[in-house]
Amino acid sequence: MEIRKAVITAASQSQRTLPLQTLVDRDGKTKTALAIIVEEALDAGVEEVCIVVCPGDTANYRAAAGAHGRHIQFVEQATPLGYGHAVWCAREFTGQSPFLLLVGDHLYLSREAKGCAKQLVEVTAAETCAVSAVQATHESKLPYYGAVGGRLAGQQPGVYLVADVLEKPTPTVAEQKLIVPGLRAGHYLCFFGMHVLTPAVMATLGEDVVASDGKGRVQLSAALARLAQRERYLACELHGRRFDIGVKYGLLAAQLAFALNSPDRAEVLSGLVELLALDAK
Repeated sequence: MEIRKAVITAASQSQRTLPLQTLVDRDGKTKTALAIIVEEALDAGVEEVCIVVCPGDTANYRAAAGAHGRHIQFVEQATPLGYGHAVWCAREFTGQSPFLLLVGDHLYLSREAKGCAKQLVEVTAAETCAVSAVQATHESKLPYYGAVGGRLAGQQPGVYLVADVLEKPTPTVAEQKLIVPGLRAGHYLCFFGMHVLTPAVMATLGEDVVASDGKGRVQLSAALARLAQRERYLACELHGRRFDIGVKYGLLAAQLAFALNSPDRAEVLSGLVELLALDAK
């Protein structure tokens, strides 16, 4: 299953400026968060990218994409009806093709030569079904993420057959419905902000859009929960970390992680030691 298209959602009213923030990446180059996210997709073999934005944001996002603009088209989410609805807005772009889905407020740092998106695309190619990236996450972080429950899909470590999906469950509900054998106590498989989805997901989201009749929010997690009941759907732990730049100090954490994985690591560490020494006085 070849993945040549990617969708990046960036239409949240409260987070619409986050992808426009500037960082220094692990190669020491100054880029916007959006450019880093687009590069993540292109490095995974994607050829076309659709960014879902708020009305009026296209010009700013086109500028933030820089030289990658030739690969990008934009779709506006005219009415803020939820994350699932934002994904559904790209339905004409994806057509009948599987696609990589990324969010505009997450950055990634791989622990190997392949980027996180590339790792996910390779798992999808081998398994020929929808696959969501997940990360074992402490229950204190459940209010920020969707989470899945299931079991190991086979002999390959870190790949799970999804049985259920819940959006931001409480620890009590997660303990009842989202147990995954082998995880540490108090930890659950939470979404990584990265999926490879099949056309069936767009069809399922379409059902929810019709049912909501413009009066309620459409959530991707609800559509993925139904997908798990209809066809084979997997979750996969990747060799890397996600950084949610929408949370407090999230952008700082991402920048620090990039810096510590760059050729400037020694200089950055020296500066941190000096800063800590000053604070200790």
